[in-house]
Amino acid sequence: MDTPLREPTFLILTALAAAPMHGYGLIGEVAALSDGRVSLRPGTLYGALDRLVDAGLVDVDREEIVDGRLRRYYRLTSAGEATLSAETERLRRNVEAATARLRSRSARTGTARLAGGTA
Repeated sequence: MDTPLREPTFLILTALAAAPMHGYGLIGEVAALSDGRVSLRPGTLYGALDRLVDAGLVDVDREEIVDGRLRRYYRLTSAGEATLSAETERLRRNVEAATARLRSRSARTGTARLAGGTA
């Protein structure tokens, strides 16, 4: 899977970096990680998970039956970890470049900096 990753994919991989999770747990974790900006529907999530499994970034960790329904847990693979790490580094460099440009602009125009130096 190529970078840059789409935000939902990035957030799914980020959620799985902590621990294996099942689908509805991932929906909640992605919403929490994005402060509610990204809301995955089950069909969208499971389509993304199928693509991530096919790409070797995510594997099925285990399955269990809960209340008569199959609950499948997914985990990040080493390839998924490497992809998430590379994308995180790419985003970090972009944020550093944008922050430096904004600081330079603020210094030239006398604009007050936002708290923390980021927008």
